[in-house]
Parts: sequence; structure tokens; C-alpha cells
Amino acid sequence: MKVVGFNGSPHENGNTARAMNYVFGALENAGIETEMVHVGKERLHGCTACQACVKSQDACCVFKDDPVNGWIRKMVEADGILLGSPVHFSGVAGTMKSFLDRAFFVSSVNGGLLRHKVGASVAAVRRSGGVPTVDGLDKFLSYSEMIMPTSNYWNVAHGLAPGEIEQDAEGVQIMEVLGRNMAWIMKLIEYGKEALPAPAPVAKAWTHFIR
Repeated sequence: MKVVGFNGSPHENGNTARAMNYVFGALENAGIETEMVHVGKERLHGCTACQACVKSQDACCVFKDDPVNGWIRKMVEADGILLGSPVHFSGVAGTMKSFLDRAFFVSSVNGGLLRHKVGASVAAVRRSGGVPTVDGLDKFLSYSEMIMPTSNYWNVAHGLAPGEIEQDAEGVQIMEVLGRNMAWIMKLIEYGKEALPAPAPVAKAWTHFIR
């Protein structure tokens, strides 16, 4: 089994990556392979609502001049997905949001590619805004019918300079507990899917509130 993590921070080894690595450590201790993808260093634009991925049904975004389609393939191939972001004005970092808007829309209109995978979100923050940021990341997971493990508090760690989150003992514990719970749920799904098949997908009902 494998979890792929997407680091939305512009800093490859900043506090966001370090928080994610605590989750990874618990996963690896449970025998689960991990891979980190550095999203925040890239130049990405957001979804243009062109609907090309709806028409093509090839599980790809129409824009092929950046890494997004390769990242979508990594998500599809993985058993679990970890999303991490720093806090920018009490929300998800812009580059990360652009990636997620495109990737999760492609998934949703191409048969629910991420359905029933295990997914979790974490944020690193100096002071406040961490909970809204995690909530924003979680919206992508819940919309996609993913299975979301929890920890013993909200999935936020505090620190400004790289490495300061290591002084946040509670934040570190939150990440480690999240990783253990994520590994447990992944194994439950893997070992139980033959005994108890997943419910069949349903065609989405689209309602527009126009009178």
C-alpha cells in the first residue's frame, strides 16, 4: 500500500513538509510506502471551467504544460492521499488550491477516480487560521467520497521558522496519531474489501437553484 502526499508550501522543507513527515513516519512504521510531491514550488493556474475533461473522459486536465496530470495519475494509483498546506490569509495556499481545483474536478467528472481511497489533510500555521485551512482541504476529500481518518485534535501544527513545529509537542502528536489511524483504516479496507464489497457508485444529481 502507498500514500502520496502533496506539499502545498513554497518551502520544500518547511513546517508543512515536516508536519506531513510525522504522518509519514507513522505510516512507514505500519509498513506503508510514502511519497512526497512538492506542489508549492510550481507555477500553476487554476481551473478555467472549460469542461474539456468532461467531454474527453480521459482523466486528464486539458492543460498539459504543467505537472498536474502526472499528479492526478499518482493520486489514482495510490491507496491514500495526504494534503498539506501552509496558511495564507486563513486559507489554502494559492498554488495548492489551483492544483486541487483541477485534479479533483477531473476525478469527479471521470467516474469518481478517488472514491473510497483514504485521505487526510494537515496545515502548518504561525498563529491562527489553521482550522479553516484544514476544513478547506477536507472539502475536496469529502466531495470525492473518500474515507477520512481523524486524530486527537484538529490536524494543525504551529511554527514560523522551519523546524519550529518540532517544539509543538501536541501538534507533533496530532500528526503521529493521524498517521497511525490512517494506516489502520487503509488496512481495514484492504483486508475487508473482499468480505464486504463497497456500495456501488450512483450517478450524481445536479440541482441548480434557479427559478
